[in-house]
Amino acid sequence: MSNNIYEMINSRIMSLLEKGTVPWRKPWNTNSSMPRNIVSKKEYKGVNVMLLGCQECNSPYWMTYKQCQEKGGYVKQGQKSTPVIFWKWIDKRDTGDPGDDNGKIPLLRYYSVFNIEQTEGIISPVDEQVHNDFDPIDRAEQVISGMPLKPDIQHMGNRALYRPSSDTVTLPPKHTFTSPEEYYSTAFHELSHSTGHEIRLARKSILEPSYFGSHEYSREELVAEMGSAFLCGHSGIEHRTLDNSAAYIAGWLKALKNDKTLLVHAAAQAQKASNYILNVKGGEQESNEA
Repeated sequence: MSNNIYEMINSRIMSLLEKGTVPWRKPWNTNSSMPRNIVSKKEYKGVNVMLLGCQECNSPYWMTYKQCQEKGGYVKQGQKSTPVIFWKWIDKRDTGDPGDDNGKIPLLRYYSVFNIEQTEGIISPVDEQVHNDFDPIDRAEQVISGMPLKPDIQHMGNRALYRPSSDTVTLPPKHTFTSPEEYYSTAFHELSHSTGHEIRLARKSILEPSYFGSHEYSREELVAEMGSAFLCGHSGIEHRTLDNSAAYIAGWLKALKNDKTLLVHAAAQAQKASNYILNVKGGEQESNEA
């Protein structure tokens, strides 16, 4: 890939970050894949979307242990719950502090929920299926088909992820994406993750387990999204995807206390990942440090 493409994408992303970007959106099946409570049917909001979305579950439906029992089901043995937080407004007089005046204060609480896939005996609600037209983009298809040592790619469920243990990329079905461009942007993101596998570039942030939101996890997300942006530029579709990429990057930079120097290091790793996928000079195995 010509270096001027890398420079152009870097410059545009930095410009968007400086101007402020629209919130990141999940570009597939957005009406039915948002996590929601199986009883109230209400979608979870705020940080709960992230807490539930990072779990390896395809169903959007969650419930408390009590709700599971009330619906005639049970939680499978050995399954772990996920915390969901909420703010409860209480009367100041109930805090026990004699100095408190009348009024209400917010109190952070949480409860534990299980995904329907962690239960038995409960029938999942039938959601309206989203089916958008999908016209393949030749240049993007060529990028994917030409990747050396390409991981297995499967289309199923409502989540996009790369699993290093099986060297597998999982993507939602193509017809659930809002546009072909967003599909390829998502596919490039997960394929960029896969370049960190030990049989490819052996990147530290993929080789060593890290928890959601940690420094290494966050930096790896920057690498994957920058890699996706570079590959979209190579495929000529960055004009349709760059705003969403910049918003996603901005979210992770916020988690990293807006340290934009990390973006420079991530971009270097992303360029190696992109070159590897494109099978051009610079994609060979190198140091796992930026």
